[in-house]
Amino acid sequence: MTARIRQESTKAMAQWKPLAGLLIVVCSILGLVSPALAQDEGGQSIVTQLRYKDEAGEQVPVEGAIVTVEGVGEATTDAEGKLSIPVPETGEYVVTLDPASLPEGIALKDADRAQLTVLVEANKDKRVLFALVTGEGAAAAAAAADSSGIDGRRIAQLTVEGLKQGLYLAMAAIGLSLIYGTTGLVNFAHAEMVTFGGLMTYFWNFYGLAGMIGFLAPLPAPFGDGTNLVFAIILGMITGGLLGYILDRVMFRTMRRQGISLIAQMVITIGLSILLRYIFVYFFGGSPRSFRQYTAQRAMSIGPVELTPKDLIAMGISVGVLIAIGLLLTMTRMGKAMRAVSDNRDLAESSGIDVQKVISTVWIFGASAAALGGAFFALDQTKWDFGFRILLLIFAAVTLGGLGTAYGALLGAIVIGLVINLSTLFLDPELKNMVALLAMVLVLMFRPQGLLGKAERIG
Repeated sequence: MTARIRQESTKAMAQWKPLAGLLIVVCSILGLVSPALAQDEGGQSIVTQLRYKDEAGEQVPVEGAIVTVEGVGEATTDAEGKLSIPVPETGEYVVTLDPASLPEGIALKDADRAQLTVLVEANKDKRVLFALVTGEGAAAAAAAADSSGIDGRRIAQLTVEGLKQGLYLAMAAIGLSLIYGTTGLVNFAHAEMVTFGGLMTYFWNFYGLAGMIGFLAPLPAPFGDGTNLVFAIILGMITGGLLGYILDRVMFRTMRRQGISLIAQMVITIGLSILLRYIFVYFFGGSPRSFRQYTAQRAMSIGPVELTPKDLIAMGISVGVLIAIGLLLTMTRMGKAMRAVSDNRDLAESSGIDVQKVISTVWIFGASAAALGGAFFALDQTKWDFGFRILLLIFAAVTLGGLGTAYGALLGAIVIGLVINLSTLFLDPELKNMVALLAMVLVLMFRPQGLLGKAERIG
């Protein structure tokens, strides 16, 4: 009897060993990271400089304009169009420019951007940009402000914003779809991989390896100091892929070998999601984070649409990466193996395909793509629970496109992004996520397998 109890106890401990190993690895890494993330408070301000171009194309400062920081106070621009408002602590602030205080003939280029929400970091000045126009441009801006109708310019702008959001969502949704296709696992912790990508990109951008290993400080970036955002994103992808490999190798592969059901694994991913989320908030803090470069950029006018250079480049990279993933799935041996395992795992294994190797590769690629999507979302700012807040949208994209299909996830993400943004033409922006989920339900009522999914017989 004693031997049987000992045997059952040993078996139970073996089942929990993967989770214990993951806890040790994650807490060790973030424990080394956390000292570097501590920041001293104080000495931060919100600054701006108001200028407009005259008919000769020269920059003319605007004096006497009133800018207010909610909960702090207001200030007036000086003869050079500059002002600075100290703020007591880090965090988000609402900054408002009073259009009535602008000189006659001068107006905001976009009347909707008279009030902006900005993130102020410790010991840093946060620059706020207000685009001003004069002459005919000011008259057109005033007319647009008075108009409450729907115009072509707004539709075009929201369409581009929808495509941008859809492309970023696709980076996360494709990984989730591939993992489901090869393992049958619905991974609720996938949202934390998106968050992890944004936070680790922030870490590499600000601190480099010296943030974990102090004696590397004299070395050049990325060893002794933070690196440029471009290289930080690449390192964030690598770190995200490493996390995906660890999750599969330490936890889920062991569970598959022990025959733990997919329902049990799904419940475990919910707990893992909560665990990772609160590890993030413990070590990175609850305040939003912004990258060191490219946080404040003036939008470029491309026809009727305005986009910042960072968004334009990120969208281009997203398209390139998604095309590369498509080519990987259709043109390479590993991609064909992934599709074979997704279609019929047992038949693929009997054909000589190393299923475990394929699944590990899918976890690495899926986590890396999610990390890249998280880094692109974080170009504005990121937070410890960002991935959780878009989790329903990721699942909606995967379900709408067809479970287990990479191309379906891409199409579903684009549709979700467009629906979310274009719905604000008619509805309050607070309802836009509800509209996306409603669109998913309507599509599934007429096509239960999703847009690109395969119909299957049940029973």
